[in-house]
Amino acid sequence: MDDTRRYERLRERFQNGDISRRNFFGLLGAAGAAYGLQMPFARQAFAAGDVSQVRFDGWGGVVSEAFRKYAFDPYTAKTGIKVVDGTFPGGDEYLAQVRASQPGEYNIAHLSGVFDYARYHSFELNSELNLDNIPNMTNVMPALMNAFKSITPDSLSAAPYNYGTTGLAYNRKHISDEEMKEKGAKILIDEKYKGKIGGWSDWRTRLWYAALQTGQSPNDIQDMDAAWDAVRKHRDLALKYWASGAELMSLLAEEEIYVTEGWSGRIYALQEQGHDIGYFDPPQSFGWQECLFVIKGSPMAACEELINFMLDKETSIAVAEGQSYPPALDPTKVDLGEKIPKLPAFDPTGTLSGLTFANPNYWNGNEADWSKEFARVQRGY
Repeated sequence: MDDTRRYERLRERFQNGDISRRNFFGLLGAAGAAYGLQMPFARQAFAAGDVSQVRFDGWGGVVSEAFRKYAFDPYTAKTGIKVVDGTFPGGDEYLAQVRASQPGEYNIAHLSGVFDYARYHSFELNSELNLDNIPNMTNVMPALMNAFKSITPDSLSAAPYNYGTTGLAYNRKHISDEEMKEKGAKILIDEKYKGKIGGWSDWRTRLWYAALQTGQSPNDIQDMDAAWDAVRKHRDLALKYWASGAELMSLLAEEEIYVTEGWSGRIYALQEQGHDIGYFDPPQSFGWQECLFVIKGSPMAACEELINFMLDKETSIAVAEGQSYPPALDPTKVDLGEKIPKLPAFDPTGTLSGLTFANPNYWNGNEADWSKEFARVQRGY
C-alpha cells in the first residue's frame, strides 16, 4: 500500500468515527515517523497548545441552527474540539469588536461579501490558510475562489461557503406576481403600500436598491442626489427597518409588512413553513457570497480542520438544506441532491454569471461617506 492510500484509509476511519481523534493523531504521527510523510492534520500542527475550542461567529436564527445541528455538534463528536458560536450584532459592529479584541479571541467569522474580505484584509486581520489541510476546497466553485484571490493572490484567509441574493419578498395576498414583475425595485417606494413596506437597516443595501429605483448601475452610481432621495422616500414609506433575518421573517409572517427586500434563504424558509410569500430577483439584484474567514491570531490547524469538515460534501449539503442557501460546492463536480437545485439563486453551471456582485473597491472606497450619510438619513435628515 503506498503512503497516500495508507493516509486516506486512516483519515476515512477517523471521519467514519471508527477511531477517536486521539488515536487518529497517534497513528498519524507514527505513520509520519515511519514513512517520512508530510500530511494534513499532523500532530505538530497543534504543538503551540492544547486547542480545546474554536469560536465561530455568524448570523443567528435558522442559519446558526443549521451550523450547530449539521456541522458543529458532529465535528465536536468526532474531534473533541468544542465550537463556541456567537451571533453578529451587525457587520460593522462585529468588525469593531474584532479590531478591539486580543489576538485569538475571535477565530472564524461567517462574513458576507467580498467587500468584507477586503475590509478585514485592509485592517491586517487576515490569516494565511494552508490549503493542504483543507483538501475539500478542491470542490469549491472557482468563481467564488477567484473573487478572493483577486484581493489576496498569494494566499487565502477564507473558504467560500454559500451564496444567495437579496431580492424582493412580497405577500401574495396583497401583491400579485404580475405587479411585482412590473414594478420591480420601485415597489419599495410605491406610496400605495405606505406603512406596509420594510427594509434592511444596512447602508449598502439601501443604496443598492436606490440605484435600481433610479435606473442606475449599483456599481457605478452617477446621480447620488437622486439615489439619496430614493433612500429617504423609502424611509418615509416604510413601517420600519429590520435588523436581522429573524426579524425579517417575523415581519412577513405576521403580515406587519407586505413587501421588503430580503435574503433568498430566509424567504425560502418562510415558504417551507407554509407562508404565501413570493420572491423575485429584479435585474441586477444584489448577489452575494459568504465565507468562513479565519481571523489573524486564531489556532490555524484547528480552524483548518473545522473548515475542511464543514466543506465535506455531506456536511455542506446538510447545512445548505438546513439554512436554504446554495453551498459553495461546484455543482458540476458534486451531486447536490434534489432540494438544493430548487433553492432561490441556485446556479447549476457553477459560474454565477447571472448574479451581480458588489465591487469591493467601489463600495469600500465610499464606505466612510455613505455610511455616515445613511446614519443621518436614519435620524430623519
